[in-house]
Formats: sequence, C-alpha cells, structure tokens
Amino acid sequence: MPQHSTSSTGAGSGLVRARRQIQAARARGATPSDGGGTGRSDGMLPQHRYAVPVTTRRHTVWQRTHPVELHQRLAEGASLVLDAVDELHEPVADLAQQLESWLRTHVQVNAYASWTAREGFGTHWDDHDVFVVQVEGAKRWRLYGPTRRAPMHRDLAQPEPPPKRPVAELVLAPGDVLYVPRGWWHAVTADQGAPSLHLTCGLTPHTGADLISWLSETLRGSELVCGDVPLHAGAEAQAVYVQAVRRHLVAALEEPGLLARFAAARDGEDLGRLRPALPHLAGVPADPEPAVRLTTGRARLTDAVGYHGERLARFMAAGQEIDFDPAVAPLLCRLLEGGWVPLAELAALAGLTVAEAAAVAGELVAAQAATVRAGRR
Repeated sequence: MPQHSTSSTGAGSGLVRARRQIQAARARGATPSDGGGTGRSDGMLPQHRYAVPVTTRRHTVWQRTHPVELHQRLAEGASLVLDAVDELHEPVADLAQQLESWLRTHVQVNAYASWTAREGFGTHWDDHDVFVVQVEGAKRWRLYGPTRRAPMHRDLAQPEPPPKRPVAELVLAPGDVLYVPRGWWHAVTADQGAPSLHLTCGLTPHTGADLISWLSETLRGSELVCGDVPLHAGAEAQAVYVQAVRRHLVAALEEPGLLARFAAARDGEDLGRLRPALPHLAGVPADPEPAVRLTTGRARLTDAVGYHGERLARFMAAGQEIDFDPAVAPLLCRLLEGGWVPLAELAALAGLTVAEAAAVAGELVAAQAATVRAGRR
C-alpha cells in the first residue's frame, strides 16, 4: 500500500491534497539493451585500446579518449555504441517516453554507429523486443527467427543455435523502422559502402514471472502468506497447508482487473529519466516563463474518491501517488502529452493563477516526476 506523506503548503496548498510513496512490489531487473543479448561472437574492446586513464588532483580516475586510436579501432571494424542515449539527448528521450506511454513499459535507446562491413556482434538474440530506427546510411539485417520461445535474461536453458539460412534479409534506409521480437536471432552489417547510424529501442518485457513476483508481494498482508511453512509437520498437515495456499493464490488470480492493477503498479514504480530542476532549489518560481515537463512517459492520471467522499484527480508517477483537486486535471493532462510547457500555458488551461500552477509543478518536481527550466527553447 502507498505510504502517506505530508502535503504541500503555500499558494497551491488547496490544490494538492496528499502525496504518498508507492511501495515497489519488487526490485527492478536488468534494463534492456541491444547489447545485452547472448550468442554474440565478439566482445567489447578493452578501454586501453582507445583511451588512457587520467587521475585528477581530486584523486578521481577517468578515461581520456585518444581520437587517433579510436579512429583506428573503428576503421578496423569496431562499432561505436552509446548506451541509454535517451538519457543524453532530449529528442531521443521524447521518442522513448512516447513509446513508454503507448506500450506501458520501460524503454532504453542505444545508438550504434559503424564504418565498415564487419559484423560488430555476430549472429545473436536479445532478451527483449526491439524497435530499430535507421538514422543515417544503411544497414543489412539478416533475421533467422527464434529457436527458443520467449527467452529471458535469467533463464533455465539457452536457445539452440540458429539455422544457417535467414528467414528474411533486408536493408534499412534512413527513416525505416524494424521490429525484432525477443529471442529472434539476427545479424547486422553496414555493408552498403557508407557509414551507418541506427537507434535501437529496447522494451522491458513483462513476463508471467514478473506477474507472479508482483502477486506474491501484494499477498504479504495475508496471515497465511506471512506465516511459517510447516516444514516439520506431518504429511497430512503439510497437505492441508498446501491446499490453503493454493486456494489463496487461485482466489487472487481470479480477482477482476488483476492485469490492469499489475500494469498500473509497474507504471507507478517506473522512475523514468530523473533530472534535476537546477537552479530552482527552493521550488518552482511563480513566473509565467519557466517551462515544465514530466520526466517519465508512464505517468497515469485517474479519477479517485477521497476518505470523505470528495472527488480527486490522482496522479501516479516515479514511485509517488499524488491526490490533486480535480481543477488541476487539465494542467496534468497537458503535461502527459509530453514536451516542455510554460507555466503560463499550464495556468491558463486549468484556470489557475501562475502561482497556483507553480505550486502544482513544484509538487511534481518534489515527487521527482517532473523538472523545470528557465523557459521554452
């Protein structure tokens, strides 16, 4: 259950009713990455092949890239990979957040640049679905299909080797998009005589194992689930216990809306792309010029009813659940559309003063679900 915390005070205190922390049902697993599949024939180049360690006066060590060495490695057939480029480049972050809002899962975008026809990773498969976006140049994709259905990051068996002949072979040009399902063997080469750049949008899968893990956490309030397993009891007592647990699990699985609640819980826990709101340490200023944006694509806004029967606009994002006055809903809906929005526009949409809009935005910033900057760029 969410934990209650104190609500805001100030210009918008009547608009913010309460903020609670959402208890995560489980620890997050590995984040998808197109570099995270298995079956690869090549590994990563050691850093000493293109960089040297440098120790600063503060005794920290960082790697200084040697351009000549880097160029030579790339000319020899290495691929340049930028993991989580959605954390670095805002237009790519916009793409990732739109996909997250649509598909209701975490998305990590990696960039891959190649200068030769050498296969950087060999024939391999990934433990997550991937959308490929060709940005510059062209790349040949050979798709071999799966040899194990729905392989996972943590699995009990490995897929069989791929067939020798691909089931499909195609060349992506700038603007082309390709969907590669989880577990499909594939090989990629930039063999069109020009440098190539593409993005891979890796989608975190929601598996039955995730559902069972989440369900076990939601049942921790049950006395039966919290109790000891009768390991030292007789066979008859153990059978009674197992039957009781089975009935408890079946009843939980048969509850209406189970998958909707599971999806909502996953959405609410996702932290998105946390971003400081510097230099605004003391809150969002009551000024029409600053612009606000959400830092997660999986925020959700629903109607709710308070303890005293009052209507609420419930906003869930970044592990927080915030109850607002329904008058704030138009402001929140605009933020859910994505991008930077000036405070003046947010205030006008909801019929609020700029100070009230700033207070609402400050609550979202305090919940780490939004950030603010000086103005629209």
